Formats: sequence, structure tokens, C-alpha cells
Amino acid sequence: MDVTLTTPALLFPTVSLLMLAYTNRFLTLASIIRNLHEKYKTDQDENLLGQITNLRYRIYLIRNMQIVGVLSLLFCVISMFALFAGWTLGGNWSFGIALILMILSMLISLRELQVSVGALDLLLMDMEEHEKFG
Repeated sequence: MDVTLTTPALLFPTVSLLMLAYTNRFLTLASIIRNLHEKYKTDQDENLLGQITNLRYRIYLIRNMQIVGVLSLLFCVISMFALFAGWTLGGNWSFGIALILMILSMLISLRELQVSVGALDLLLMDMEEHEKFG
């Protein structure tokens, strides 16, 4: 397969959209964590601790998704530079690494989605408990 200068450029819109989605997830979680922190100060409920633990893990996952996504973009740029300079082998390898990093970033994103269901499950269990006893 011939990798030209425009081939790595195809990942730029994808990476930009993914990074925007990751940032939105992070900002939403940050807001939820701030609200839970205030709520925990007034009502030290065990369920809140479970939610906070889950959110902490999700924040770390999102941070890793962003780091790997930025590295993917960096390797795209390196690939484009190498191809521009005529270093075809280096450009191909850099582009391959960028693709692998993008796959890794999306796999971490899938894991974060799985964990987010766990946070909602905690809330549902709490509601069920209140329904049974309340």
C-alpha cells in the first residue's frame, strides 16, 4: 500500500472529534464530582462513596484516552513530516503507530462506557433499596 502525505491527514478530523467527545465527558464528570462532593459534605452516605470511587476511575480512564489520542495525533504529524521529507519507511511506521494508538484510545473509551453503566447501576440499586424499605 502506498502511504502518501494525505493519508495521515485523514485521521485529523477523527482525532479532533474524538478529543472533543473525550473533553465533554471529562467536563461532565467534573461537574458531577463537584456536586457529589458538596452532597457528601452534608450527607455522608455510603452510596455516595461508591459513586465517587466509580467516578475517580472513570476520570483516570478519560485522562488516558486523551493522552493516547494526543499521541495518535502526534504520530500522524510525525508521519506527515517524514513523508514530506521523503522518509517513506519512517512515515509508514509512524502512521501505523498512530493507527494503533487510535485503536487503543477507542478501546479505553469502550471500557469507560462499561464503567459508566456501573455508576448508573449504583443509583438504581439505591432506588430499589429505598423502595423496598421505604
